[in-house]
Amino acid sequence: MGTFEKVLDWLVKLLRLLGSLALVAIMLLTTADVVMRAFGSPILGAVDMVGLLAVVVLACAMPYTQMERGHVGVDILVQRMSERSQAILDAVTSTVSLILFALVAWQMWLYAGELAAKGEVSMTVQMRMHPYIYLVSVCFGVLCAVLLLHVAQFVGKAVKR
Repeated sequence: MGTFEKVLDWLVKLLRLLGSLALVAIMLLTTADVVMRAFGSPILGAVDMVGLLAVVVLACAMPYTQMERGHVGVDILVQRMSERSQAILDAVTSTVSLILFALVAWQMWLYAGELAAKGEVSMTVQMRMHPYIYLVSVCFGVLCAVLLLHVAQFVGKAVKR
């Protein structure tokens, strides 16, 4: 495993940890809100906070899921292809995904900058939203690095065969 792969693996694990902590926070916040509602005193802004934490969970999970190749795929036709053809198809789909998520990451970064400049906040608790959007952009950037690694691996397989 090269240096790029080690750093990437560390980043993916860090994001996985952050996403896991956000998921635990959602669980605790939701539970506390339900209990407090029973006593007639719900937590103000719980819906805002859960929504923003859900964004963190989803964005942080994407690089890890890609690293583990855990995304859903249609294997009915692909299984009938040769290993070289499968590698070529995987390289093409990973390249298209890389381009798409690079564009999304870039646009999310720009959008977060706009939100920061405008001082955009959540509706109930007035939490600044741009740090969450910057985090999504960074997560998609890490996802792009994982996709780049996979493209290189698939091209290597296709060339070997």
